[in-house]
Amino acid sequence: MSLDDERPEADDRSGPGANGGGSSTEQARLAARVFSVKKRFLAMYKRANAGHIGSSLSCAEILVFLKYAWMRDDDTFILSKGHAVAALYSLLVEANLLDPRLLDTFYGEGTLLPALPPVNAIKELPFATGSLGHGLSLCAGMALGAALNRRPRRFFCLTSDGELDEGSIWEAALFLAHRKLDNVVWLIDRNRLQGMGGTEDVLALEPVDAKLRAFGFHVVVAAGHDFASLLAARDECLRVQATRKVPVAIIANTIKGHGIRYMQDTVASHYLPMDDAQYRQALDDLASAHAAATGRDAG
Repeated sequence: MSLDDERPEADDRSGPGANGGGSSTEQARLAARVFSVKKRFLAMYKRANAGHIGSSLSCAEILVFLKYAWMRDDDTFILSKGHAVAALYSLLVEANLLDPRLLDTFYGEGTLLPALPPVNAIKELPFATGSLGHGLSLCAGMALGAALNRRPRRFFCLTSDGELDEGSIWEAALFLAHRKLDNVVWLIDRNRLQGMGGTEDVLALEPVDAKLRAFGFHVVVAAGHDFASLLAARDECLRVQATRKVPVAIIANTIKGHGIRYMQDTVASHYLPMDDAQYRQALDDLASAHAAATGRDAG
């Protein structure tokens, strides 16, 4: 994911971070961006009668935060949790990196915007990642290449927590720590739900933070829907990487289907499309949440 020139100057799953981060103006700008991005992809899902809405709502704040508050033009982003690609398409339109008319073709016949990241179709999507568990390995390989060539590039990877069931994730984590690849930032969308149920019921992951620290990562835990917490996590990672040669991981505690009352924290939000009434409710809930976050009247 490339960046345009514009930049805005613990642990619960939706509330503010304990330490805060960034100015109130910066947080307001990010909130406006994510509101716009969410409206775009909700319209895409409704038009296409498609599912995976909860996956996009889970990570929308994380994507906006990376795009507008951390990444540079020459950085690379890998969306390993490819089922949330609608949120990424919407973000690219928001950033004027993708023709907005393409959003009308989402899921359609012959589209450039399929349900999972496509192969060699969009410059800002360097890999197809529909097969879960491979994004972190891709980042590790690119990061090693950049390090060997003394290129000051950074690589950001967003995985789902369900992907942590895959052995390839842990192989990549071992490799990143062994090679001390401090040009990688790994973000985990920790919504505690995956396709078949709760992550701790399907294959228990906890304690994720302790496991990653044992591998050799510097680990930061953040509230993944709160920009103050995400900005504070960014600042901690930058401080660590300025003094230590170590990969960093951010465990972003999130809620699947965040902000939409009827689908929030449900496995169903991974699969089901919206009917007309549900779409209207989703838009109302989204507007109300944005108004509450910015102190404005939703009406």
